[in-house]
Amino acid sequence: MSRVVVVGGGIGGLATAALLARGGAQVTLLERHASVGGRVGAASFDGFRFDTGPSWYFMPEVVEHLFALLGERVDDHLDLMRLDPAYRVFPEPVGAGPAAMLEVSADAELNWKAFDALEPGAGEAMRAYAAESSEAYRIALDHFLYTTFQRPDRALSADVLRRARTLAGLLTRPLADKVAGVVQHPVLRQVLGYHAVFLGSSPYRVPALYSLMSHLDLVDGVRYPRGGMYTLIEALERIARDQGVRIRTGADVASIEVEPAARSLRHPRRTGVARGVRLTSGELVEADFVVSGADRHHTETALLGPRHRSLPEPWWRDRGPGISSMLVMAGVRGELPELAHHSLFFTRDWAGNFDDILGKRAGADPSTLRVPQVASAYVSRTTATDPSAAPPGHENLFLLVPFPADAALGADPASRAQLEAHADRFLDQVGAWAGIDDLRGRVVTRRVVGPADFARDFSAWRGTALGMEHTLRQSAMFRPGDASPRVPNLLHVGAGTIPGVGLPMCLISAELVVKRLLGETSPRPLPAPLRRGFLDAALPRGLWPGASPGRRP
Repeated sequence: MSRVVVVGGGIGGLATAALLARGGAQVTLLERHASVGGRVGAASFDGFRFDTGPSWYFMPEVVEHLFALLGERVDDHLDLMRLDPAYRVFPEPVGAGPAAMLEVSADAELNWKAFDALEPGAGEAMRAYAAESSEAYRIALDHFLYTTFQRPDRALSADVLRRARTLAGLLTRPLADKVAGVVQHPVLRQVLGYHAVFLGSSPYRVPALYSLMSHLDLVDGVRYPRGGMYTLIEALERIARDQGVRIRTGADVASIEVEPAARSLRHPRRTGVARGVRLTSGELVEADFVVSGADRHHTETALLGPRHRSLPEPWWRDRGPGISSMLVMAGVRGELPELAHHSLFFTRDWAGNFDDILGKRAGADPSTLRVPQVASAYVSRTTATDPSAAPPGHENLFLLVPFPADAALGADPASRAQLEAHADRFLDQVGAWAGIDDLRGRVVTRRVVGPADFARDFSAWRGTALGMEHTLRQSAMFRPGDASPRVPNLLHVGAGTIPGVGLPMCLISAELVVKRLLGETSPRPLPAPLRRGFLDAALPRGLWPGASPGRRP
């Protein structure tokens, strides 16, 4: 039985650990905090409950497939509710008074009519755009998201080749350009482009291929697991333990221990073999394979010795960490009917807002970035759906404002005071735009989180909240791979590798670890359920990262 150590108990690490334990490996998961979940976190204080990370339950088929691989059903673990409205949009008002709110319904036909009321003809145009996004979404699932890119040619099916010209256009121009050809109304353009923030970027920088994300809200709809997003983590933790994973919390990894090894024809860049990890306590946890779910920059520049780094510090200098965030978790006295479960607030100067927080190019010096005075923001009011998240007569409010990825923001007392002042300002902005009287004055308790907290708590590169930005240069096969070319028995999972940022992508990345170990190069998801002990049967040909099918390591 092979011994596997998984570094980090985020959703990618948990899923990987559960899959490999089902495969027959002896798996130990090491998490530095007192509980698992990573960025998919939860906080409870003063009678209020908050999700502190992902808030949108998108791509349900990805979650269902992961559970199916483990022989489980999502419905046995989560109580999913379809949200209606899916969300509300509050554009920056012109003059005094609240915003002219737009509600996006769970009923597509109502949406086309609402869009048409803003811009004649926009309803049909966005209906056609949504249909195209559904097609792009299916192509991505079938050909690109579930591949390790060991054999890129295997993604080039006849179906993909027929769409080669269309795909080339989607990959070589930004999403904002595609959207501009669909509708003219600025709010409707924002409805089609806001998903770029979920990718740590802006619609002016992500490839137009990510128009596929409009399928998620305009076609597939928005769901919510009763009790909060953290119930997904709790379910995966139960399943992982049932599969035999040993989960150790309070176990902080200081280094990945690599034994030097000679290069070979099969591994010309190999510098060593991982023998386990060293904890900050000095304990060595031995392993035959290491899977790092830690922040990729941290893994490469801190956990690995200089000789064994495939992405050393200079590699990161002209790459983009993407967007960070300021989070405000506020308990509010009284009701907030003005806000839906999900609400989006969009500035008029959207492009300028993104320039403030991202800069003009990837890898911009943090000193050139700035916190916008008027900001686009996301607000979650889960008490609209689940009143148990707050005491009687109160509501919870989770405010996310995209911020520069600058780990200095909130790092010292003076900067922390500025962060609190920003929170005051943005609470006032939300209240004014949504027409809520004295919102900030009704806050009875709150916590504020900034980039410095992401850097401290998650060793996040430059304090990013999401991970590496999804520009063309940092997407698909151009994103850092999941296998180390220098340490062949070291693999990566999570937002820092393929397929990318976001909860569903991290779940897919866990399956890609399994495909690596099996030597499976197809672009399709693995058949479910996985047979118990499947890794032992694959040992002669696959259980060594980088092994070629049919060859022993």
